[in-house]
Amino acid sequence: MKELQLDALDSPIGTVLIVVDDERLCALDFADCEQRMMTLLQRRYGPVHLIQTTNPAGFSSRIHAYFAGDYQSLDSIPISIGGTDFQQQVWTALRTIRPGTTTSYRELAAKLEKPTAYRAVGAANALNPIGIVLPCHRVIGADASLTGYAGGLARKQWLLQHEGVLLC
Repeated sequence: MKELQLDALDSPIGTVLIVVDDERLCALDFADCEQRMMTLLQRRYGPVHLIQTTNPAGFSSRIHAYFAGDYQSLDSIPISIGGTDFQQQVWTALRTIRPGTTTSYRELAAKLEKPTAYRAVGAANALNPIGIVLPCHRVIGADASLTGYAGGLARKQWLLQHEGVLLC
């Protein structure tokens, strides 16, 4: 059974759960989405045992800093993402979307040199195991609409506004 470190953090948008594997962040989700997070972890690792840990690898402090307005605090957090090659490409590309900006699924697909794969980009986004740090909330519809977010559209809107994105 794989042992992973777990911490629960209070945030302005609910309790955030982080999971760390060998000094690398492997999951970040919200407490009310814990079942989704566990499903993704078990799909990747098989049976897991979560060990409650305060501030594993210092990541909890960095996430608190993000909520306090230090958007660069997440940039150097080492991650462990798993997934297919395509999912890894999408998730890695998410980190290139700077705070305060957005992109569309179509634009992200084009950036990956797969311009017709925007639906597949959306599907990969939906399975992002490390929300906020891999900022899938910065991906919006081609018409600038807020589309899909595993944590809920209200959280997506809050995160974008927190980062200074002006929403219509």
